[in-house]
Amino acid sequence: METLHENAPNYEPPDMLSMIDVRDLAKRFGSLEAVRYVSFQVAKGEVFGLLGPNGAGKTTTISMMSTLLRPTAGFATLDGFDVVNDRSEVRRSIGLVFQLPTLDESLTAEQNLRFHAFAYGMKAEERNAQIDRMLTLVELWDRRKDTVRDFSGGMRRRLEIARGLLHNPKVLFLDEPTLGLDPQTRRRIWDYLHQLRDGHDLTIVLTTHYMDEAENCDRIAVIDEGRIVALDTPDQLKAQVGGDLVTLTSPDPSSAAEEIRSRFGLTPTIQEKTVRFQVPGGEAFLPGFIRSFSQPLEAIGLRRPTLDDVFLHLTGREIRDGDHVGGAQQSPSRRYGR
Repeated sequence: METLHENAPNYEPPDMLSMIDVRDLAKRFGSLEAVRYVSFQVAKGEVFGLLGPNGAGKTTTISMMSTLLRPTAGFATLDGFDVVNDRSEVRRSIGLVFQLPTLDESLTAEQNLRFHAFAYGMKAEERNAQIDRMLTLVELWDRRKDTVRDFSGGMRRRLEIARGLLHNPKVLFLDEPTLGLDPQTRRRIWDYLHQLRDGHDLTIVLTTHYMDEAENCDRIAVIDEGRIVALDTPDQLKAQVGGDLVTLTSPDPSSAAEEIRSRFGLTPTIQEKTVRFQVPGGEAFLPGFIRSFSQPLEAIGLRRPTLDDVFLHLTGREIRDGDHVGGAQQSPSRRYGR
């Protein structure tokens, strides 16, 4: 059985600009390897994303980083504090918005925040002013006396973010922060988060399986079956795909793919009867391709690479809602104080 720190014997202190330093972090649940020796650093003020399907190990990873789960192996530090040996210091430094709702529906918005402030030992003058600021920020000041049971899903999510930020944390962990919300509400929540990051040098770490949401990150760790398979900026990850994406449908996809391979020297794939391939300078390539292609074409399309294409390129499959591909998603719903 592996013990804590066993797999990082050559550990060196993190760069002073790093808010989070993760080295060979692993977690097992019995025989299931939920997280398999992941390593990364997160800079102060960075928006860092863990992108992958449900069950890939994203939630388990941030649960270890936020002290809710003890690592099986490896270790992590946050603002210089070890997540196992300095749990109290880590918890005072972070805010956490869970994937599952944790608000008390019988209390008002203001009462939910006040309860959280008491749990963190905030002084009265600081507590009252900060509650007012957070409710104003997330546009819930006019609803502060209303019970949470009367709130929409978007309003509840905004209140949870306000609660996570109430004690002025250095790092905010967001587990699927806009899951189930409509696109307009998701956009507004990200407007709040960017405002906070830019104004307070807040470090944000989030998990998501929404590709458009991942575009908000400065860097993304693509995680699959408990492992990080790529880590870079969104633009650099998309550059790995190898050019613009061409998709076409034909009565005989296999023959179409073979002609693309033999005549044009490209490497097509077939997914659900659709032929896909990447090519640099797609707009210049496509007219000549259509004129010379001998197979009948039913439809053809061209677009720039997306993060969906990145995940497909790296893993051979797409991210779909409800996927469970081998990690173990833990969704801690308990509150904790200092």
